[in-house]
Order: sequence, then structure tokens, then C-alpha cells
Amino acid sequence: MNGIVIIFFSLLALSLLLIFYTISTLPQLGDERKKLIKMKAQSYSFAVVIVVLVIEMGEKVYSVFWGSNTYEGISPFSFLLSICIIYLITLLFYKRKYGN
Repeated sequence: MNGIVIIFFSLLALSLLLIFYTISTLPQLGDERKKLIKMKAQSYSFAVVIVVLVIEMGEKVYSVFWGSNTYEGISPFSFLLSICIIYLITLLFYKRKYGN
């Protein structure tokens, strides 16, 4: 069990380091493009978060009213890690699209 937690934390730390590195290289591109890249990556990640939370809410309502009346929920580690990876991928995508 401890091995899985260590893997999650190391992947989270790696993705956070890559996000900070990518953001630190953005000032070389200029103010307007830097803001555009960050805004688009943040808005896409926010939309993904909202969709995932709406789906989870739907699962909870279904399981409480029509299912087995138990709801396990989502793991905070996996949710945070997946959102960080999605943000990193979209940040790199928009940096490549609008940066060069």
C-alpha cells in the first residue's frame, strides 16, 4: 500500500515540477501570448474538473436513490494527479501552438 502512495506522490511531484518549469519558460514569449496560453490551459482544465464532478454527483445521486445506497466517491490523490496531468498536457499543447 505504501508503494502505491509513493508512486502517486512522485508522479504528482513530477507533474508539478514540469508545470512550474513550463510556466517559467513562458515569459520569454511576451505578455499577451503568455496570458493567452495560461488562460486557455486553465479554462480547459477547469472544464474537465467541472465535468468530472458533475459525473461524480450523478453517480452519487443514482447510487443513493436507485442503487445500493452506498457511494465510495473518488480518490483525492488520483483526482489531483489527473487534473495536474491534464493541465500540463494542455499547457504544453497551447505553448507549442501559440508559442512558436
